[in-house]
Amino acid sequence: MTCRCLLSEIDQEGVLQGIKELIANLPDEERTEDGVYRQRLDICRKCDKLINGGCAECGCFVELRAAKKNMHCPAARPAW
Repeated sequence: MTCRCLLSEIDQEGVLQGIKELIANLPDEERTEDGVYRQRLDICRKCDKLINGGCAECGCFVELRAAKKNMHCPAARPAW
């Protein structure tokens, strides 16, 4: 999904759906276990770097990063 547009012009539901599809299509060996995924998102929810579903520290969509087993949060102390 490529969009040459400003954030204010993006279909937010479409972006969310795209992220959900990316997570759903992750191979099992690359996907974080559900409990770990929820723990990671709980950490993100408490972080002041979380802005509109994105990480101000690294620029990622936190739900996608949390779903990938080998990804790590650059701001979490201790890191996950």
